[in-house]
Amino acid sequence: MNASAVPPGGGLASNVGTMIASVLKLIGVRLSMAVMELADARDAVLRVLLLGALAVLAAAFALLSLSAMIVALAWDAMGWRILLVLFLAYLLLALGMLWKARSIIASGQIGLPTTLAELQKDCAALLDQHDDTEQKV
Repeated sequence: MNASAVPPGGGLASNVGTMIASVLKLIGVRLSMAVMELADARDAVLRVLLLGALAVLAAAFALLSLSAMIVALAWDAMGWRILLVLFLAYLLLALGMLWKARSIIASGQIGLPTTLAELQKDCAALLDQHDDTEQKV
């Protein structure tokens, strides 16, 4: 055999090995990016959850006290209907908060936007490269 029979790139096995190594490095980079993004967000999420839980507890006590005062003051004039009015007010408040929570989720503010964007770029690049090789064959 002469030297011209061997491909200059080292053959199929070498190219496959290089491609696998590149894909593994890419996955490692993306995982490290996700870990860094989660580490930055973790502390903020914990603080927000703690403050949110304390705020909900304080609001529940305030709402309970206010409701008891309204019922005591309005019982002579309205009777049991004051309880219905309070129920409807709390129901509308709860529905409004659920609607707001759904809009936050639908807007995409929850998640890892940077990491997901990079993964989508990687996927598009891999699919484009794969489509190009299919078209050449």
